[in-house]
Amino acid sequence: MAMGINLNPFTWWNGATVSTVLYGLRGKTQVGTDSLGNAYWEGGKDTNGVPRRWVIYTGSTDASRVPPEWFSWLHHQIDDVPDRALPPARAWEKPGQANMTGTPFAYRPAGALEKGGNRAAATGDYDAWTPEG
Repeated sequence: MAMGINLNPFTWWNGATVSTVLYGLRGKTQVGTDSLGNAYWEGGKDTNGVPRRWVIYTGSTDASRVPPEWFSWLHHQIDDVPDRALPPARAWEKPGQANMTGTPFAYRPAGALEKGGNRAAATGDYDAWTPEG
């Protein structure tokens, strides 16, 4: 555990580095945060004159942890932050979910080996091919 604490300030895969937070965000504007605590920033322009936008993750750096509305903002699909540019969420909409692949919560269909490997029997309308047939 102590290794992770000492290594964290110097590694990009554990989140933003200390130098990014201290120096990279100078003169930039934090425009909002999402329900997971990720912070969204804007400032400067790229070579085409388009404003630069990025996210500083809270927790693991995983693109699937960016909610759809903020994904739209990051990729310039909407001009303003999601709270002002998008209509309110509908009652039937589910919140975004992180990628669960490789975890015990990953989707496993019926018949998957992780679920015992047993699938429902064929319904009888299927005839297996045989070379003589």
